Amino acid sequence: MAIGFGLLGLEPRAFWSLTLRELEAAVRGRFGAAQTDAPLTRRDLAALERMFPDR
Repeated sequence: MAIGFGLLGLEPRAFWSLTLRELEAAVRGRFGAAQTDAPLTRRDLAALERMFPDR
């Protein structure tokens, strides 16, 4: 809500009608894409799976 109301200046009705994808697009449009938005490599994914197993 802080991002939607404070940083993006959205009105409550507009904020609450957004989907998460729309909110993400609004944030990217206002602030640009993060440097870490590159897709995970297989090696990175395997390391995360070892660190946080589903079991």
